[in-house]
Amino acid sequence: MDHLQSIKLFVKVADFGSFSGAANAMDISRAVATRHIADLEGQLGTRLFNRTTRRLSLTESGQVYLERVRQILMELDDVERMVMARNREPVGILRIAAPVVFGLQNLALALHTYTQRYPKVVPDLTLVDRQVDLVAERIDVAIVITRQMSGTSAVARRLTTGCMTVCAAPAYIERHGKPTHPGHLDKHQCLSLPDEFRGGDLEFTNAAGTVQVCPPNAVIANNTAVLRQFALLGTGIAILPSYLIHNDILRGTLVPLLSDYKLPQFEIKVAYPARSHLSAKVRTFIDHLIAYFAESPGLPTSENTVNNSKHMCLQLEAA
Repeated sequence: MDHLQSIKLFVKVADFGSFSGAANAMDISRAVATRHIADLEGQLGTRLFNRTTRRLSLTESGQVYLERVRQILMELDDVERMVMARNREPVGILRIAAPVVFGLQNLALALHTYTQRYPKVVPDLTLVDRQVDLVAERIDVAIVITRQMSGTSAVARRLTTGCMTVCAAPAYIERHGKPTHPGHLDKHQCLSLPDEFRGGDLEFTNAAGTVQVCPPNAVIANNTAVLRQFALLGTGIAILPSYLIHNDILRGTLVPLLSDYKLPQFEIKVAYPARSHLSAKVRTFIDHLIAYFAESPGLPTSENTVNNSKHMCLQLEAA
């Protein structure tokens, strides 16, 4: 039998002073109530009630047991009310993981507007450029870019898309020239993410079709911000998220290359552990992120980055 149910019934029997009254209060038969108490006494190895034909009274052990379990049941009720309240109202620490650069550039405002609306939630943001295990690392929500999610016990919902831009510093181009075809990258110094982040060969597409290349690596790093620094220094050619180098290209410190070709877009998703009941803080934050990115103008693309760069150059020439 349910041990907790037996304890609750024991308290009712003590309060009513009879099995019949307790059974009626808990909507069970008197026989079932009697069996619950008998099982409870069997587990404890002692009698809890003195039974006579005229009255029912607690034994000394029963009195001690009643005082303790009554307090425990009251505390249990308090805990249940607290947990249910937390599921109704967003409150507590919200553990979030996100890629470093994306988090720095795109999450601050989203988190600010969320905490303005839900001030009882405390974001605990971890920026990390590696695969995350949501359950093992006790992460409530993770922002993931395409392949940056391990395991299958997670749900992922799309927030937005991004794209990559091939670029290099003017100093590098002056020394080594511009590649005009993806195949020319074999003769250049390339700055790359590890294979598990990059996803294998690069696919360049234009009107003539698709070209797959696997350029040699001069530098490998698991952080796009570091690769950007190498590119700015003229170390080599980098393929970086357009949102990261948008301003660099507008300023002319990086130059877009192979603009006639497109690389596949990547999806940016919000992932969370698969479970039937999400806490209010997780549920509301996911909804907030989806709405935030739906209303935002979108991440810079390689195409509009290049177009904006050309437009700025024309303005400077006209001036």
